[in-house]
Amino acid sequence: MNKEVESWKSNGKYFRFNDKNIFYNQIGEGDNLLIIHGYPYNSFEWKDTIEELSKTYKVTFFDLLGMGFSDKPKNHKYSFEEYCDIVNALLKNLNINETHIFSHDLGVSVTQELIARNAEGKNSFKIKSSAFMNGSLFIDVYKPRLIQKLLSKSPTLIGKILSKIMSKSMVNKSVKSVFGPFTQPTEDFLDNQWEILNYNQGKNITYLIGRLVFEKYKYLNRWVNAMQTTTIPMCYICGQYDPNSGIHMAKRYEELIPNPKVYLTSENIGQWPQLEDQEKVLEINLTFIN
Repeated sequence: MNKEVESWKSNGKYFRFNDKNIFYNQIGEGDNLLIIHGYPYNSFEWKDTIEELSKTYKVTFFDLLGMGFSDKPKNHKYSFEEYCDIVNALLKNLNINETHIFSHDLGVSVTQELIARNAEGKNSFKIKSSAFMNGSLFIDVYKPRLIQKLLSKSPTLIGKILSKIMSKSMVNKSVKSVFGPFTQPTEDFLDNQWEILNYNQGKNITYLIGRLVFEKYKYLNRWVNAMQTTTIPMCYICGQYDPNSGIHMAKRYEELIPNPKVYLTSENIGQWPQLEDQEKVLEINLTFIN
């Protein structure tokens, strides 16, 4: 294992949730800020950004069940409900009563359900603000990649086979396609993420989590209503070049959300603004929260 990745893992901690190990850590001092990463990667993709954010906030981050260094059960029904239960359990375990949330990709959907639960008084903590970044907030305008469609819409047996035979070059090609043309991921980044994806045979279950993409349809009205009626400060940070959830998602956010706050990166930044233009993302985050 790469030394940087090994250090990230060894410095982390675990807590038990329903007999499953969830990887997490905290760094910094100040107001609480929770990071919720996306699919198919993990909190390590936020490493450099977390280090910068920790100069201002007490940053809590974790790996969603089935990803990163958290457990990756094979015969498991992954769900947004369970992910929200994990967030609540983690923050309760850490005695965090209120926090800002910064979410990306699949993480924005977890946050949407947390906001819906907030309206129902079902969270163990107060959400001080929510910054969404390049995620499928509105699944009706989301444009999934071919590999996502294959993994998530195929019959279970086919999805299982596709996950097992999926190669590093296939994953890298898919990931590169959503980065900006001038901000492509480094080979070190791709190598590290491939290694973590395969940790505890995680690649073999990607289809199980990928299926959550299309489960979002059944939550669409619930989540949009929660976002339209909440008093929680929110914003959408948009890497415009992202073919999945770029400028078209930002426009839908402006159409549906009252008094919308949308922050656009330059037009050539893709789905991973925290990697492609970290300085801009940090600037936006500070502007929004303050």
